[in-house]
Amino acid sequence: PRTDLVFLKVHKSASSTVMNILFRFGEKHNLTFAFPLGGGFQLYYPNHFLARFVQGFSPSTPRRFNILCHHMRFLQPEVQKVMSSSAVYFSILRNPVQLMESSFTYYKGASAFSHVRSLEEFLSDPYRYYDPSKGDSHYAKNLMTFDFGFNPNGEVSTERVQLMLKAIESSFSFLLISEYFDESMVLLKEMLCWDLDSVVSFPLNSRDNSTKSPLPASMVEKIKEWNRLDWEIYTHFNRTFWERIDRDIGRERMGREVKALRARQAELARTCLQGMGSVAPKDIQDSSLKPLQHGSARILGYNLKQGLAKEVEHTCRRLVTPELQYSSALYKKQFPPKP
Repeated sequence: PRTDLVFLKVHKSASSTVMNILFRFGEKHNLTFAFPLGGGFQLYYPNHFLARFVQGFSPSTPRRFNILCHHMRFLQPEVQKVMSSSAVYFSILRNPVQLMESSFTYYKGASAFSHVRSLEEFLSDPYRYYDPSKGDSHYAKNLMTFDFGFNPNGEVSTERVQLMLKAIESSFSFLLISEYFDESMVLLKEMLCWDLDSVVSFPLNSRDNSTKSPLPASMVEKIKEWNRLDWEIYTHFNRTFWERIDRDIGRERMGREVKALRARQAELARTCLQGMGSVAPKDIQDSSLKPLQHGSARILGYNLKQGLAKEVEHTCRRLVTPELQYSSALYKKQFPPKP
């Protein structure tokens, strides 16, 4: 199995669930993580990534880590200073229409969004509210473009878009698509030579449906236009995603693999969870399993069954541990606090 991995954790794209998969794999195989300095949760995002943001990095005695997966703004030459040259680079994308709607709810406090009542109001006159010079403006326009390290306010010319897509293709081995999450996990398993249980997951950091509403067609078009660079990235890599599946796996086998993955997830849900599914934050009994609440989204979590055998409890707990708690636990394991 491949153990040297760079995962660009794109915001609001099921990336917390992928991170949980990487945390579990790393923990199981005693791998090292490139943690943010001091055990923080982001690599000084929204600044472009620098090697010195990583705990344990020193230019004089370069140290390589196995997995880099915390939020960062991608800058490959710096990433290469902390990762092995054989590392597999991958990321995950989401349809920019849903991404923007999610971002609006989650980052409601951001400067571009805080003075509008609705996404519709924002899109009716975005430049009235959006100021590209503000430090949090990236949440409001071409967020994926930004996370990949490019200028979210760059002009949308064919030439520029092509250069950006080429640059992403030359840095990343493959990009997953969150709308096809199960297929993405099968692809990940194939690309990394992992087993099925390594890519099993329960959705983490997802919000309840009360804040979600279907978008009218006129708004969908406005969102695409406003996030045109993201739209170009998404449509291109959604196409190559399926081309790769057709080339490397085939639709028929993909269907079988997805079925097996879902069956295993259902089995684990029956084993691990009270009531089979996610619950509202107020209903989470174990405070260590409560996810961070943010913006006006209600982030869901899970309750584990009581009285599970020790090994089973261990497996189950890891599947539902929110990223901040999991990250902190792994950080303490890798950098034990001095007594």
